[in-house]
Amino acid sequence: MKYKCLSIGGFDGSGGAGIQADLKTFCATGVYGMTVLTVLPVQNTCGVRSCYDIPLACIAQQLQAIFEDIMPDAIKIGMLFSAEIVELVAAFLKENAIGIPIVLDPVMVAKSGDTLLKMDAIKILKTQLIPIVDLITPNLPEAKILISSSDNQSILARKILSLGCKAVLLKGGHENSSTADDLFINYQEEQLLSARRIDSKNTHGTGCTLSAAITSFIAQGFSPLEACRKAKEYLSDAILYSKNESIGKGYGPVHHFYYLWQYL
Repeated sequence: MKYKCLSIGGFDGSGGAGIQADLKTFCATGVYGMTVLTVLPVQNTCGVRSCYDIPLACIAQQLQAIFEDIMPDAIKIGMLFSAEIVELVAAFLKENAIGIPIVLDPVMVAKSGDTLLKMDAIKILKTQLIPIVDLITPNLPEAKILISSSDNQSILARKILSLGCKAVLLKGGHENSSTADDLFINYQEEQLLSARRIDSKNTHGTGCTLSAAITSFIAQGFSPLEACRKAKEYLSDAILYSKNESIGKGYGPVHHFYYLWQYL
């Protein structure tokens, strides 16, 4: 357990998304996982039923407890829900996570269509959190909310990069095409990362899984671009191996441990 990753995000009792998916991904890709819970959604594979706040003092104490004891090699940020939580997390990391790579998955809307980030939090996200992260991984709907634009993938990615982060992975998986094309861009290069689109309803938590895998590979020393490539390969296999599984009545989870379970 040489490498350690921290996930800051929301809860999924059904185990397919949120910090549960992050911990599975960290373990499956070879790092030790830790979590800080920011918000408590009541959800399953069919959708989000309600959402309960975690007291800000509790979030701050969780962060402090981790950083006083186990310094992470990389950090993933997921669901933050409110402006107050975004502000708290941004301020803490700006002061305490200097030099630690940060990956932000700007969770805004669930696959079921449920809202996961309040509108007043978007401005704080753009002005206080995005400028301190190393990589942000929005999908196209999230990018269009962030930028208030319907530009093409490349222009959207460049506009998000101009918010101050070091790199952007703009996911195109929500578009209807035969391939899942994600665009990586930083201040030196622009690369299109393509994978075969897999026809499966088991896609609950794909965004969480991808960003957690990227965080894991960055912690292990891969560049952000190479980490995105490796994470995309991992996610494709996790979707493929879950294709014929039936867990839940809605969008089922991916198979995080497909590689290990082949030997059981």
